[in-house]
Amino acid sequence: MDSRYLNVFLEEATEHIENLNSNLLNLEKNPSHEVVEEIFRSAHTLKGMAGTMGFNKISELTHEMENLLHEIRSGKFPVTSSVVDVLLECVDLIQKMLDKISIEGNEGPVNINPVVDKLRRLLEGESGLPSKQSSDEVEGSFNEFELRVMEEALKKGLKIWEILVKLNDDCLLKSARAFLVFKALENLGDIIKTRPNVQDIEDEKFENEFYIYLVTSKLEKEILDAVNSVSEIKSVTVKEIKMSTVANKTGESESSDSKQSAPAADKTGDKNKIKNTAKTLRVDIERLDNLMNLVSELIIIKTRLEEQDKSHEHVQKRREALEYLARITSSLHDAVMKVRMVPIENVFNRFPRVVRDLSKELKKQVNLIIEGAETELDRTIIDEIGDPLIHLVRNAMDHGIETPEERVKKGKPQEGTLKLKAYHDGNNVVIEVSDDGCGVDLEKVLEKAQNLNLVDKVQGKKLKENEILNFLFEPGFSTKEKVTDISGRGVGLDVVKTKIESLGGSVEVKTRKNEGTTFLIRLPLTLAIIQALMVELGKEKYAIPLNSIKEIVILQKEELRKVQNNEVILLRGNVIPILRLHQILDISAGESDEETLTVVIVKKGDKEVGLIVDNLLGEQEIVIKSLGNFLKNIKFIAGATILGNGQVALILDINALI
Repeated sequence: MDSRYLNVFLEEATEHIENLNSNLLNLEKNPSHEVVEEIFRSAHTLKGMAGTMGFNKISELTHEMENLLHEIRSGKFPVTSSVVDVLLECVDLIQKMLDKISIEGNEGPVNINPVVDKLRRLLEGESGLPSKQSSDEVEGSFNEFELRVMEEALKKGLKIWEILVKLNDDCLLKSARAFLVFKALENLGDIIKTRPNVQDIEDEKFENEFYIYLVTSKLEKEILDAVNSVSEIKSVTVKEIKMSTVANKTGESESSDSKQSAPAADKTGDKNKIKNTAKTLRVDIERLDNLMNLVSELIIIKTRLEEQDKSHEHVQKRREALEYLARITSSLHDAVMKVRMVPIENVFNRFPRVVRDLSKELKKQVNLIIEGAETELDRTIIDEIGDPLIHLVRNAMDHGIETPEERVKKGKPQEGTLKLKAYHDGNNVVIEVSDDGCGVDLEKVLEKAQNLNLVDKVQGKKLKENEILNFLFEPGFSTKEKVTDISGRGVGLDVVKTKIESLGGSVEVKTRKNEGTTFLIRLPLTLAIIQALMVELGKEKYAIPLNSIKEIVILQKEELRKVQNNEVILLRGNVIPILRLHQILDISAGESDEETLTVVIVKKGDKEVGLIVDNLLGEQEIVIKSLGNFLKNIKFIAGATILGNGQVALILDINALI
């Protein structure tokens, strides 16, 4: 199979799965004709796409979903929580098969029969409607052309036979077997109709049975003999169709269909007038990465030219050309960044389903509020942030929000509130995951930390609230006494911190007892090109990301103080720890003998640290380059950049330093 078509199928199928998930949840809360139509449309499109690609299990499952949705759409079937549960189970199974297709190229040994049986039992049990069309319903499904053919046949004294052919359960080439049946019957008369249609039978989009409608002068025995001459036939049922029954049922069907279709068409027309089609273009992320690399090289060349300009006489035309190049590269950079930006809505959309399922599992009532879904982030970060957010949501549902009984005792409403919020803050995007639950029990956290030997009792008494909360991110740390499917193993928040810091971000916790907890995730807008402050240490140059810098201060050496053998400074009433980068980075060059010190104050959440440097070289736009697998685990270094003179400067990892 051509991988180009497979990738397009997987992308579009994923979109339809997201639509099905969100619309089914919407249907459960607010049943409406428009929502059912949207669900039906997604299922129908998914069925057609899967059939075209040869994924028969997905095609069959979505077809069964359509049967149920058709009854809901026509008002014959009520929307209940159990109906939505089964439809969501179908969506999960389709997602499982799509995951298998993306890895192995096929649907894998997934058994869809249990879910299909649930759908059919719903139709048979709750609505009283059979899951398959009865013979009478089939008789009412002939179109005008077929009716005319049948009328002419009856006038000539011919008979119309409905033939139900059932194949063996272990029949492998079903379409080939059906073709042999067609050939045998064509020798006896004319086939005017099949169910399913001929195309679906050729594509094997049927189970083990199909109907054939034959116009012939032959008798029932001759038809039976012809069909039974084909091997792997389980049974054959032949029934003569009377023209009066067909005409009556067809008339009723057409009139009822016309009544129902008219308003539906009007609604669709109105919707098309209102809804504007979004003009979007799918672009492979590798192409965008290549474009970003070219822009990066352009910025490096611009920086090199600027360096040369400083070392030569100032020529007006040269300067104008450089300024023009700077404007072009800046505009090109902005354009590429906008192309790479994706709304965080793509991640947030999965959480209504997660919250619904967890609410049922934990027997809690939770209202999910989503704000700022339109906030945009780099595609690379969007792909990575989903798992950490799922950990935080599960943590809030399990640890934070209480059961309805506990909430009533505390004077809270039975329904808890979980809020997902995203917003821009300078060159960062902040994501908040907050709940109105019981908050974090600091005493319990401290006790657990002491049991794990993370801190002794003497030090524990001196710890501030934020220092105690940081224990939550330690590997293997959990305050849950009993391990469940949802939590208790102590891996969730550790994974969250590791992943977010690998993306150049930070995470912090704010909590108030019996009022709730908020996790704040701060992420850079992009991972490719950033603004940085270039500093000098000895003969080496380093870059400090500008979004981590709070301020720069010049101090006298005597202003340094020592607290428990650690150097600190007092700045506007705040005690700030000092780090000597020469010692940390093991740079042999000695520090300046001058009486003044240049200190760069950097921040991570509420924490601040002062970094002593030799010289400030100024602000510069830098391109982040990976150090490669061999050097990727070097402590305190986040990457490297190429300077205008061709030298390499290392980028400091502020999270690790703090």
